[in-house]
Amino acid sequence: MKRIGIIANTTRPRAGSAAIIAIELLRRHGAEVVIDDATAAHIGSDASGLCRIISKADFEKYADAVITFGGDGTLLSVARLLLHADVPIMGINVGRLGFLAEFSADDVPAAIDVLLSGAYRVVDRSTLEVGFGESTGIAVNEILVERSSEAKMISVRAHVNDHHVADYSADGVIIATPTGSTAYSLAAGGPIIAPSAAAFCITPIAPHTLTIRPLIINDASEVRLEVMHEHATAQIVADGTVLGTIGKQEYIVVRKGQHRIKLIKRADSTYYDLLREKLLWSVDATRTT
Repeated sequence: MKRIGIIANTTRPRAGSAAIIAIELLRRHGAEVVIDDATAAHIGSDASGLCRIISKADFEKYADAVITFGGDGTLLSVARLLLHADVPIMGINVGRLGFLAEFSADDVPAAIDVLLSGAYRVVDRSTLEVGFGESTGIAVNEILVERSSEAKMISVRAHVNDHHVADYSADGVIIATPTGSTAYSLAAGGPIIAPSAAAFCITPIAPHTLTIRPLIINDASEVRLEVMHEHATAQIVADGTVLGTIGKQEYIVVRKGQHRIKLIKRADSTYYDLLREKLLWSVDATRTT
């Protein structure tokens, strides 16, 4: 790795301080560092003076790898930026949980050593494409159809490969990738899906029928969600970004994306190690202190 891109979440002071440590270590080892304007302003002139400042749009041309400093949201925004590039992303977590940004801000030197020594693995993660009307969007975690602010609920009819599956009366419906299965879908009661599974999950949000449950489908499937309720409008959201709205008898189509994102992970750990660490699955509930 000769040229490393760094993007820091400018709303988090700790992201800036961790990025400064990383920049100093990278430069000490002879690596070139490229940063964007916002990161440069966030870390100050002393640290940014060690870097080349370019636009985010040019990262795919100049960076061999990109390190993000923030949470999973920061990594997701960069992943969408690099969707058409063969550039892997390492996430340094300064947030709370961090399933994607799994390297700790408390141990930046070790993360940099992993990157420069090549002691890592690159994993591919699937994406989703959504289309409705003249609009399109891309998501790494999930596509969400949710009630607008004035609606109490929405009624959504779901088809999978033209097969009528269910009519959901709910606050919304999530279509999640395996990556997104530990995000909003999990909070809504959806299952955790291992990244190696060729699957998506349809998860209703607060359904008004107790028998309605999340449904796992093959990721080669095409999903169509249609708004059924009179006078209702629904927002279409991709990874937290509102793409637009649809009304009665309008629909969205969701399918597997053509592009995949590349994430840098520890070579000596697995997805199951991550689950145990983040969700405390190996904690002995019988122990007392």
